[in-house]
Amino acid sequence: MRLRPGVLGILAVVPVAVVLAGCGSSSSSSSSTSSSAAATTTTPASTSVTTGSSATSPSTTTASGNFNSCSVVTQAEAASALGSTVSAGVLGSATVEGGLACVFYGSASPTPHTPNVAQADSVRVVVVQGADAAKYYNAYKASPEVLASSITGFGDEAFYDGYASLSVLKGDSYLRVAVSPAGVPPSLSAEKQLATAILPRL
Repeated sequence: MRLRPGVLGILAVVPVAVVLAGCGSSSSSSSSTSSSAAATTTTPASTSVTTGSSATSPSTTTASGNFNSCSVVTQAEAASALGSTVSAGVLGSATVEGGLACVFYGSASPTPHTPNVAQADSVRVVVVQGADAAKYYNAYKASPEVLASSITGFGDEAFYDGYASLSVLKGDSYLRVAVSPAGVPPSLSAEKQLATAILPRL
């Protein structure tokens, strides 16, 4: 049986339309899937906490993501505490509490600079604000590796952890400061100096 030329044209167009529709649907579906995957992988990175139990609290991510620890300390103050010039502050996950650390690096700091890890010749300032502040302060103070010794004259209460940092609780703010010069132990006197400059801003 012979088909007319018009019918042949229609029959040729239909399979092409079906194939194109399938491609469009597949592409839309995969692009939607990849956007969703991208959102899943990038969102936690901005609010990640590097310690175990604290990472499970939903309010932790809100507190972490909303406060910029670099907003309470200047590059000049960090340089003065370290006793040398420092880079501009960069944000990285705190090593203990649920905040984002503002980290400044001296010229002797090992490279690459990794703000999510404590490094020599650096200054780390972390502020956690809100309902979780006291929880993080007390949890760190009670940690088995901490040899807490009370420090007076800072906020509502404060302690030195025995080896690296000064922690201060003031109202609903928890400030933790670590000043680690190159080649020598962290400096409590420099941490006190820096905390004195920062606390009026909290």
